[in-house]
Amino acid sequence: GAAMAGARWTPTVDDELTVKAFELFGDPTAHEVRLPSRPESAASARRLTQCVVLRKWGMSPQLSEYAVLLVSELVGNAVRHTGARSFGLRIHRRRGWIRVEVRDPSRGLPCLMPVQELDISGRGLFLVDKLSDRWGVDLLPRGKTTWFEMRAADR
Repeated sequence: GAAMAGARWTPTVDDELTVKAFELFGDPTAHEVRLPSRPESAASARRLTQCVVLRKWGMSPQLSEYAVLLVSELVGNAVRHTGARSFGLRIHRRRGWIRVEVRDPSRGLPCLMPVQELDISGRGLFLVDKLSDRWGVDLLPRGKTTWFEMRAADR
C-alpha cells in the first residue's frame, strides 16, 4: 500500500541472486546498468526487471512476468545481433506506465517478421509486439535504444 511505498525494499533469502545482480550491476531505475553481451546476461536482466517491477514497485505478478519475458527478448536481440561488448538496461516508471529500455551500440534495426516465417530465435519482437502496449526503436548518434512500455495500474 501507500504507506510501504516510502519504505526501503528489504530482500529475503530467496532473493539472493537478485540481490547479487543489484550489487554487481546497480539499480536500473536510478541509472543505466551496463551488462556484458553474453547470453547469461539475459538472466541478470530478468532478475533486475523482476526485482524492480514486482518487489520495488509492487506491481502485479502478471505485469512482472510479461516485463521479464520481454526484457529477455530485447537482451537476446542485443546479444545475438550487435557484436557489442556490452549493452545498457534502464527501467522507468511514470504515472500508469512502466518502460524498459535496452541500449546497444549497433544502429542495425531489429525487424519484426511475420510469425509463420520465424524460427524460434526470431519470435522475440513478435512477442514484444503482442504483450507490450507500445514498443519501438530510437536511433542514437551511436547505436540505438529498443524499448517497450506497458500500462501499469497505479495502486
